[in-house]
Amino acid sequence: MTVSLAGRAPATFEIKSATLPLVAMLLKSNDLDLLAQELRERFGDIPEFFDNDPLVVDLTPLGDGEIDFRALAKLLRTYRVVPIAVRGGSQAQMAAALEVGLAAAPEAAPSPDLSQRARPEVREQPAPAAAQLPPAAASALVIDKPLRSGQQVYARGRDVVVLAMVNAGAEVIADGHVHVYAPLRGKAIAGARGDGTARILTLCLEPELVSIAGVYRTTEQPLPATVRGKPAQIRLVDDKLVMEPLNS
Repeated sequence: MTVSLAGRAPATFEIKSATLPLVAMLLKSNDLDLLAQELRERFGDIPEFFDNDPLVVDLTPLGDGEIDFRALAKLLRTYRVVPIAVRGGSQAQMAAALEVGLAAAPEAAPSPDLSQRARPEVREQPAPAAAQLPPAAASALVIDKPLRSGQQVYARGRDVVVLAMVNAGAEVIADGHVHVYAPLRGKAIAGARGDGTARILTLCLEPELVSIAGVYRTTEQPLPATVRGKPAQIRLVDDKLVMEPLNS
């Protein structure tokens, strides 16, 4: 029997190609208990880090091995991501994923790691002339009280401006820039969802940790004397954190 697709276009639907923003997770182990523990340690205290984002599970780093995709999908949904596809797996893995309703995604370069990358070496560059703290965006989240140890602030989809001290043990996170118009002694994470153009700016740089788009540095590496305890900005250049003094 021959089926003809010619004729009047359907009135109720159209099918078109679509390009959608997706989060990619590179799965490195099939130990879901360990995965659950590390997800809890990284995102358990940031319940709104994701917002039901569609996710592709990239199996390329995993190699062979059985995966309970149903349990994996259930675990990931608790962190407000929606697994829709897998890629990079063996024939058996892809077939198992298909059985639970996950599609086979085309091969592509993996998305930036939203949790953390390998720690790079930080390099210094000469400060630009007359550098100043840029004004905060109108939509920035503004915090006007000191942040104590154990407190955490997350500015989803915008900058955060802190007008008081960020004490050791406190954490400031933003999808955009982090501005601290006071001593920064806790953790500052800018570009939390992968924006490599984000910056960290403070009037007194003494942090426990700084991170931009997953590239981070801790106090295990002493800060350069040119920026330690001074007004400074941090930006990402070629996947390296660059620290520069801010001169008035």
